[in-house]
Amino acid sequence: MKLLEGKTALITGAARGIGKALALRFAQEGANIAFTDLVIDENGKATEAEIAALGVKVKGYASNAADYAQTEEVVKQVVADFGRIDILVNNAGITKDGLMMRMTESQWDAVIAVNLKSAFNFIHAVLPIMVRQRTGSIINMASVVGVHGNAGQSNYAASKAGLIALAKSIAQEVGSRGIRANAIAPGFIETAMTAQLPDDVRAEWVKKIPLRRGGQVEDIANVATFLASDLSSYVTGQVIQVDGGMNM
Repeated sequence: MKLLEGKTALITGAARGIGKALALRFAQEGANIAFTDLVIDENGKATEAEIAALGVKVKGYASNAADYAQTEEVVKQVVADFGRIDILVNNAGITKDGLMMRMTESQWDAVIAVNLKSAFNFIHAVLPIMVRQRTGSIINMASVVGVHGNAGQSNYAASKAGLIALAKSIAQEVGSRGIRANAIAPGFIETAMTAQLPDDVRAEWVKKIPLRRGGQVEDIANVATFLASDLSSYVTGQVIQVDGGMNM
């Protein structure tokens, strides 16, 4: 039997990148997939088609994860379409980097809204469903910079640290209802975004990693699959760093 057979996963910001990798891996393990992105464009439709080809039910929803009202509506629609939500992955995120002395209020607010408030929005909307089911797994996609900080990313680091603390708090609140909450903290992962970095910057990153390489999106998907499945039924309130040993 597949690890996620019969479960429904809701993943935010999953039309591309790490979110898409998670959706595909969950589908390979038998999960039905509901995913959101700001718009469901050609990338979103292509993601839908790739997931559908794996033989599971899938639907993409256009939604601004930072918008509370939109989130309430999209979660209602997911339940209407799928009947249940067993797994929530808060993956939606943006960066607007800059040193604190030069950072604008709008840069700060945008990152906190998309990265952190969106997780509140979705957890708040999904928890009553999971409580009724008396089961559920919530996964917040954090970052190693949420653990140790990073110069020039105070807004991003603060939002990711918030996701870690949020997961730990939710784990304490609803553990007695059979609901688990954990965080994943990726390190340097090979994505379209990191591919744009200059070679010297990438080389400097790799030198800090004991495994001497960047991670793949599949590395994140593997850990997320573990946390989403019953293999981790006694794991909650944890932050798992997937960083090749960069942040020991």
